[in-house]
Amino acid sequence: MCGIVGFTNTVDDPDAVIEAMMDRIKHRGPDAEGKYIDSDISLGHRRLSIIDVSSSGDQPIFNEDGSKVIVFNGEIYNYREIREELINAGHIFKTNTDTEVLIHGYEEYGEKLLEKLRGMFSFVIWDKNNKELFGARDFFGIKPMYYACMGKTFMFGSEIKSFLAHPAFVKELNTTALENYLTFQYSPTEETFFKNVYKLMPAHYFKLKDGHMTIKRYWDVHFSADGEPSLDQWVNKISDVFHDSVAAHKIADVEVGSFLSSGVDSSYVAAIADVDKTFTVGFGKDEKYNEIGWAKNFSKAIGKENTSKVISPEEYWESIPMIQYHMDEPLADPSAVALYFVCNIASDKLKVVLSGEGADEIFGGYNVYSDPDGTAYDRLPRTIKRGIGKIAAKLPARRGVNFFVRKGKDVEERFIGNAYMFTPEQRKELLKITTSAPAPQQLTKRYFDRVKSMDDVTKMQYLDLHMWMAGDILLKADKMSMANSLELRVPFLDKEVMALAEKIPTKYRVTHSEGTEETKYITKYAMRLAAKKDTPEQTAKTAAKKKLGFPVPIRVWLKEDKYYSLVKNTFESESSGQFFNKEPLIRLLDDHKNGKADNSRKIWTVFIFLVWYKVYFENNGAY
Repeated sequence: MCGIVGFTNTVDDPDAVIEAMMDRIKHRGPDAEGKYIDSDISLGHRRLSIIDVSSSGDQPIFNEDGSKVIVFNGEIYNYREIREELINAGHIFKTNTDTEVLIHGYEEYGEKLLEKLRGMFSFVIWDKNNKELFGARDFFGIKPMYYACMGKTFMFGSEIKSFLAHPAFVKELNTTALENYLTFQYSPTEETFFKNVYKLMPAHYFKLKDGHMTIKRYWDVHFSADGEPSLDQWVNKISDVFHDSVAAHKIADVEVGSFLSSGVDSSYVAAIADVDKTFTVGFGKDEKYNEIGWAKNFSKAIGKENTSKVISPEEYWESIPMIQYHMDEPLADPSAVALYFVCNIASDKLKVVLSGEGADEIFGGYNVYSDPDGTAYDRLPRTIKRGIGKIAAKLPARRGVNFFVRKGKDVEERFIGNAYMFTPEQRKELLKITTSAPAPQQLTKRYFDRVKSMDDVTKMQYLDLHMWMAGDILLKADKMSMANSLELRVPFLDKEVMALAEKIPTKYRVTHSEGTEETKYITKYAMRLAAKKDTPEQTAKTAAKKKLGFPVPIRVWLKEDKYYSLVKNTFESESSGQFFNKEPLIRLLDDHKNGKADNSRKIWTVFIFLVWYKVYFENNGAY
C-alpha cells in the first residue's frame, strides 16, 4: 500500500515540486520514497512495504529497456500467476513485486491487462516513446485516484491534498458538490469539493496523450440470477469462494490482522482468516455503542488476541479536524472517526488488516433491502399506494407517516442510497448560495437505467455498489487506514466473490422471516448461512445478531450542553454565514436538543462541512 503523485512538466523546478507533493502524503508510505523526472513528466511514490519488503521493491519501477515507468498503489493478489505467464512470454523480471507484473503486463496486454487482475489498485504508467500516460483504478474503487487539469498542467494523485503543493493548482470551492453533499452526506459524482478536481471513477482507465484525455469503463457488475442451484448449494459456493478470497488477501511478507465488530461480516473474516490479532473500538459502557465485550468473547472463542480501545467523547470531538484533513473531502459518516481509532490501535502492532466492507452491498445486507415487498401493504395496487403516499406527504413528518410516503413511491423515486439527509427543498432553505446541483434522482438515474428490468432489491444493490460504497464506505476505509500507515484489505470486495454473488437469486440474498430458525435471517441470507455453517459456534451466533458496526452516540452527545454549544458556535460563525441561513440551522439544533426530533445526522452533515472548510480554506490545509 502506498501513495502516488505526478504531473506533466510545466514548472521550473519539478524536483522540488514532486518532493513537496510526496511530503503531503508521507503517511501513505513512510518506509521509502522514489521519483522519476524527465522533460515531459514527474512521478512520485511513497511506499509502505508489504510484498518484497527489500529495497528492490521501491518505486518507480521500469520495464526491461527503461521505456516505461510505473507508480502503483495497491495489491495484486494473483500477481504470481500473471508473472509466470509473462516469464513464459519472454519478459525478464528484476524484482518479486506485483508492481513489476503490472508494467510488464501492460507491455504484453495493453489495457486488456485490467481484465486479468485480481486486487485493489490505482496506478499510472508513463510510456516515454509514445509520450502517453495510462492510469487505472480498481473494480470497486478501493484505492483512490484524483486528477486535475490546471492551465497546461495535468496532475494526479492518491490524495487531493498533494495538489496543494503544486504552483499551478488553483484552490476553489465547488459549491455544486456542497449542495449534492447535503443530500447524500458524501460527494456523489466525479466532481470533488475542489473545482476542476475529479475522481477517476471505479473500474475506469484513462489515457493522456498530446494534452487529450480519454476515459473508459472496463468492468461492471452484471446481476443475472441462476435459479438452478439449491440454497444449500449456494451456501457451499459462497463458502468456497470466500475461503479462496481470504487466502488471497492474506498474501503478504508481513503480519496480517483483522478488524472485529459484533457483526457477521467482520466475524466471518476473522474466523476464516485465522489471524493472530483482532482490533475493536467502542464508546462508553452502553452495549448500543460498545461492541468490545462481544469482540473479546468472540476472539477468545476462536483463540485469538483482541486489542480494544474505548474512545472518549473528548478524543472523538478533538480528532474531527484532523480526520477531515485526511479525508480530503467532507464525509458526514460519524463512523469514520471510530474507524480512524481502530486503525490507529492496529497500526501499533502490524501493517495489514482485513475488514468486512462490501458484504452488505454484494450479498444484500442492508435492512432497507428487505423493505420493497416485506409487508401486506406492499401487495396493494400501485395506484392506491401512490394516492395514500401523496396524502401522507402533506402531513407532519413522523415515522408512521413516512412509511406511507415511502411506499407511495417507486424505488427510483425514493432510494438514493443508505443516507438521505436533506431533500432538495430542505437544502434550498438552508443554503444562501445558488448552485447548479441537480435533483438527487438525476444523479441516480444513470445507474437505475442500467438495471431497469431487475427487481427492487437488485436495483438498490446496484446503486449502492456504484455510489454509496465508493463514495462513503471505501473513501473512509482508505483514508482512515492510510492516515495511520496501515493497509486495509477487503476480501468481500473481490472480483471472484462478486462473480458468484451476481448469480445468487434475490430470494437467497433477502428473504422474509417465517419465525423459524432456518428463515429468520432477512438480509444476506445465504451468506449468513455460509458463516453459520463453516465457522465456530461463536461466529454462527453473530449471524443472528443485529449489525452495529462501530456505532457512534452522536445523537446523545448533541443534547449535551458542551457539544451543543460547540456546534452552535460553528453554525453561527462567519464561515457558516457564507453558505447557510442561520435560522433553519439553529432550529435543527434546538429541536434536537429539546427532543422534538432526531436531527443528529442532518446537524452532523452541516457541521462536518464547516470543519472541513476551515481546515482547507481558512487554515490552508492545516489542522
